[in-house]
Amino acid sequence: MKMHLNLATHDLDASVAFYSTLLGAKPAKMLADYALFVTEQPGLELALDLDPDASAGHGQHFGIVVDSAAAVDAQIARLEAAGYATDIEREETCCYANQTKVWASDPEGRRWETYFVHEDSENRDDEDTACCRAEAAVASGATCCT
Repeated sequence: MKMHLNLATHDLDASVAFYSTLLGAKPAKMLADYALFVTEQPGLELALDLDPDASAGHGQHFGIVVDSAAAVDAQIARLEAAGYATDIEREETCCYANQTKVWASDPEGRRWETYFVHEDSENRDDEDTACCRAEAAVASGATCCT
C-alpha cells in the first residue's frame, strides 16, 4: 500500500530539488509542468503540479516516520548539505510521545517533519518543547500539533 499526495507548486524545479532531498530519491517522471516521485520508504507517490497560483494551506503539516534516531540524523545531514533550514528537536515530548525530529519547509511553505518515536508519553509536551506548546507554535508560526 502507498499513499498518494498531489501538491501544487509555483516553482517546479525548486520543489523537485526539495523533495529529492527530503525523500532521498529522484522523480520517476519529470515533465515541464509535472513531476512524480514513487518511493518504497516511505510508501509514497508524490505528484507535483506546476501552478503559478499555488500556496500552502494553513494549519497543516506532513510527516515521515523513520525507524531510528540515526535515520533522523541522516535526514538532517541531507537537508543541511542541500542548504535547507531545519528545526531540530532531540528527545522532546511532543504530541504524547518522546521524539527526535527535524522540520523543513518546501518552497510553498509546507512544513515536513521526519521523526522517530522513542516512546509514548502520558504528557502532551514538555515545558520547553518548541513545537507543540500552543503559545510556542503560534509565536514561531509552526503548524504542528495545533
